[in-house]
Parts: sequence; structure tokens; C-alpha cells
Amino acid sequence: MVKVRQDAWSHEDDLLLAETVLRHIREGSTQLNAFEEVGDKLNRTSAACGFRWNAEVRQRYDQAVSIAKRQRKEKKRALARHQRPVHQNHLATEVVQDNPIDYEEVMTTTTSVEDEQSLPVEMTENTSPINLDYVIDYLKTLKKDYYESTRSKNSIEKLQKENVILRQEKDSLEQKMLQLNEQLNTIQEDYQVLIQIMDRARKMVVFDEDDSVSTPAFRMEKNGNLEQVAK
Repeated sequence: MVKVRQDAWSHEDDLLLAETVLRHIREGSTQLNAFEEVGDKLNRTSAACGFRWNAEVRQRYDQAVSIAKRQRKEKKRALARHQRPVHQNHLATEVVQDNPIDYEEVMTTTTSVEDEQSLPVEMTENTSPINLDYVIDYLKTLKKDYYESTRSKNSIEKLQKENVILRQEKDSLEQKMLQLNEQLNTIQEDYQVLIQIMDRARKMVVFDEDDSVSTPAFRMEKNGNLEQVAK
């Protein structure tokens, strides 16, 4: 399965990485094995775990790394003393009996053999297990992380610009809404005034009609008599 996780490292991820690396150091394993174990747990590549360890986490655990190395060295020495072949002790005894002067040389040789047995462990411990595949994997991961970071940055900038535009549109719509509310209130007031005016005009027309019915009109005839004029 291809590991495509691109999210940031959390404090818990860094803690898991540190604990796993320290455990592998104490047990005599390599850091690469630790990176692979952490990568399987966090769905990350071993190259990404190695980069995180060397760039960010290791500097916070220098003392713990030194202690783990010392514990592994003591464990290796105890195991070497426990599993030392018996014939080496017999060889040392025979040399002492035949030539006591060479006893120190034999013990020095035995000690050198023990140091040589522990040398590859120290070299593995102090030097990172880097090969061509590891470098290629690391560079691919670094390139992918760079592109993803650039893409995320551009996406964030785009969203921020859109957010600014939407805020401006929101403010503009709110202003328009306030203006429309004011216009609506004005129209309602004008409408009430118009209704009042129309009501007054209607009443005046009714009064005029009543006056015209009740008031008769007269005219004077030639002989001087008044005559009502029909309407």
C-alpha cells in the first residue's frame, strides 16, 4: 500500500518516534528498523520518519540517546562475557602455565576480540544506515512534501482572498438592506399620509353633494315674482 499521509507531525507522533528509536538502540537494532516500524504505525515512509528524527526530534533527546547507547553497550558486554567460549579460558590457562610472560598478551588479545565484536554495533549506532534506495525514497518524499506544502499554501491564500471578498459583499448587502428598510419606512409613512388625504377629499365631496341638494336656486320673472329654478 502506498503511504500518502501528508499531515503535520503532532506531539504524540514525535513521542512515538523517539520512544521507538530509543528502544531499538537499547535492543541493539538499527535506526532504520525503528523508522520502518514508526512508518507502519503512522502510515508514513521510513524516509519521512528518518528526516523528522534527524531534523527535529533527535536534538531534544541527545541525553536519552547517550543513555540508551550506554545501556546497549553494557548489555552487549554482559552477553559477550556470558557467552564467551570456554576454550579461550583454557587457552589462557595453558599459555600461563607454559609461558607466564605471555599472559598479558593473551588477555590483551582476548580483550581486543571482544572490542572488535562490539565495533560493528558502535559503527551501526553512530552512522545512519543510508543506501541509494533510502536516499531516492527520501528525495521523492521531500519533493512530494514540497509540492504539497506549496499547493496548500496557495490554497490557503486563495481561500483568504475569497474570504475577504465575501466579507466585503456581506457588508455591502447589509448597507443595501438598511437603505431598503429606510425606504420602506418612508413609503409606509407616505402611504398613510396619502390615505388620510384621500379620506379627507372623499368627505369633502360628500359634503358638497349634500349642499347642492338642499340649497334651491331662484330667478326673478319679468313681472317681479321669484321662480325656483329646477336643477
